[in-house]
Amino acid sequence: MQFEENYLDNTPKATVEKFYYDNKTVRNFAYATVFWGAVGMLVGLYVSLELVFPSLNIMQYGSFGRLRPLHTNAVIFAFVGNGIFMGVYYSLQRLCKARMYSDKLSKIHFWGWQLIILAAAITLPLGITTSKEYAELEWPIDIAITIIWVIFGWNMFATIIKRRERHLYVAIWFYIATFVTVAVLHLVNSAELPVTLFKSYSWYAGVQDALVQWWYGHNAVAFFLTTPYLGLMYYFLPKAANRPIYSYRLSIIHFWALIFLYIWAGPHHLLYTALPNWAQSLGTVFSLMLIFPSWGGMINGLLTLRGAWDRVRDDVILKFMVVAVTAYGMATFEGPMLSLKSVSAISHYTDWIIAHVHVGALGWNGMLTFGILYWLIPRIFGTQLYSKKLAANHFWLATLGIVFYVVPLYWAGFTQSSMWKQFTASGQLKYSFLETVTYLKPFYAVRSFGGTLYLIGAFLMVYNLYKTVRSGKLIANEAAEAAPLQKLQKSATHEHWHRILERKPVQMLVFSLIVILIGGAVEIIPTFLVKSNVPTISSVKPYTPLELQGRDIYVREGCYLCHSQMIRPFRSETERYGEYSKAGEFVYDHPFQWGSKRTGPDLAREGAGNLKKSNGWHFRHLREPSSMSEGSLMPSYAFMLKKDLDTSTTPAKIRAMQTLGVPYPKGYDKVANADLMKQAQGIADNLQSDSIRISPNKEVIALISYLQRLGTDISKIKQ
Repeated sequence: MQFEENYLDNTPKATVEKFYYDNKTVRNFAYATVFWGAVGMLVGLYVSLELVFPSLNIMQYGSFGRLRPLHTNAVIFAFVGNGIFMGVYYSLQRLCKARMYSDKLSKIHFWGWQLIILAAAITLPLGITTSKEYAELEWPIDIAITIIWVIFGWNMFATIIKRRERHLYVAIWFYIATFVTVAVLHLVNSAELPVTLFKSYSWYAGVQDALVQWWYGHNAVAFFLTTPYLGLMYYFLPKAANRPIYSYRLSIIHFWALIFLYIWAGPHHLLYTALPNWAQSLGTVFSLMLIFPSWGGMINGLLTLRGAWDRVRDDVILKFMVVAVTAYGMATFEGPMLSLKSVSAISHYTDWIIAHVHVGALGWNGMLTFGILYWLIPRIFGTQLYSKKLAANHFWLATLGIVFYVVPLYWAGFTQSSMWKQFTASGQLKYSFLETVTYLKPFYAVRSFGGTLYLIGAFLMVYNLYKTVRSGKLIANEAAEAAPLQKLQKSATHEHWHRILERKPVQMLVFSLIVILIGGAVEIIPTFLVKSNVPTISSVKPYTPLELQGRDIYVREGCYLCHSQMIRPFRSETERYGEYSKAGEFVYDHPFQWGSKRTGPDLAREGAGNLKKSNGWHFRHLREPSSMSEGSLMPSYAFMLKKDLDTSTTPAKIRAMQTLGVPYPKGYDKVANADLMKQAQGIADNLQSDSIRISPNKEVIALISYLQRLGTDISKIKQ
């Protein structure tokens, strides 16, 4: 059944009204999309080269641990985020036959979002981070995000209310679901207790924090990188192909099944961890079911082009869109496969996951954004695209860039997992962890080559769009006309139930909210309320003040990006690292530090058992990693040897932890620094016996204390 953009009803035609679409806001978001896309990809390329040439880790502000969150935030929230708003502001006005509700709100939204991105670009290299993946920004910025997101929703929903089209087209369903779900995700995951202006602690700890984070993290991919882009696909693909969407009924199934199932899938990021098995199983089951609505959307998009494949061969815009929808299908098939425990045992913590993520980011989000830009910019500037040949060159560079990016990383992922798990005939681990790291350098180099091709293509687009803009003039207020919305006359004929819902945007929002809340509530609430989900371990004690300060330095430097703290119950991991991780170990971890990628070894037992190294070893390793581990990719942290530890924040941090339920004695904040200096002096004295003289008030002392603490609580349990 075909489904067209415009709905018809039997109401009498009223006087046609003239109005104007706002293209200025669309242009602004388009410019921001292009600019931040280039910046985000450039930072990504630099970060990838740091794994090939560790000497590129320039100073503390340019290290991998500080720049990698900048890259992910720039690509997700700056490039894709501005791309979403560009597409929504253009399509929503035309689907509603109405100008945006408020030009002032549009302007506040645009500049507010750019200031948030700028704040991220400043704070993340400075090490101001929460360490929660895709939610690293600290609490003042989180508040700003909430305000700007509400302004966007207010403007969008008020526009829908004053529309001149009776029914809401499928793209608008996805926009509504995106707005309400992202709001819920952000508010729940960003619950944090401020300590200072630039420091906070997550309200959740350990297992519970991990569940909330990956409920957010997976659904940030679902409802920021997927559902709004599906809305854009449903509008711009039919427009570019000049054909109606293939199936209205399939779009209904696609929408409701997708938003219901997606919200359950977060725990598949935590398979074989200390998360309760029932939650892991729920994540796996619902992830597998996601194949059906996801592929329903892909099929709906590709079959829209039925009978128009000759045009695809000649139309570069359609080429971008076809590759985008195909990449969406590939990523949404691979995601459920990765949720199988047998597959996760191979893929998790490896470069396979990086490849998977970039099939979606470069293929789905990137290619669809490029196609929309090439279609939209000439139209709002009343001109033709400057060069179709340049656009075609961009297409092939981007496509080849994706191939050269993901193929070596898939290979690297399989190689990593295989090397980690191999034993000799005598039952010993065959490879040291460092051997697995140095072996992968050529794969990282090829990945960087692929990223370079993709970036060159993006710069070609920048030039092409610049010349296009110069050849035209912005149609800031595009004239349009339509009849006002009439009252619906009762009809004797039966009307499909969903057509009734499409007339009611408030009900659509409420139903979407209910649908997405079910999965999150079922998974999260029992984990907090049922004590057996996180059994207590009597030997687990709060961090000392020095260890707490060291942990905050560990978070600041992004160490969690390369090191996990979660030993899975595999023989290869228990042989390499020690006893597998228990849920009760992490009850005082605000936030958790389980990690999602191992470029370096797991640190869960770093201070205990066979892994324990001397304070002198850690000192030398932090000063110059390659001096202790030849071939290491780790940046140098020599600046910590000179930088004084800021102990003025210790009392506030202790009080914050007490508020979060950490059982420090009453009034301990007043004497915490005395204990801190006593422990620091002990480490400094120990280093002196290793011919290392350093003041006890340096940051490196605090970080060493934290590393030496890891795993010591669990080692006290009698096996």
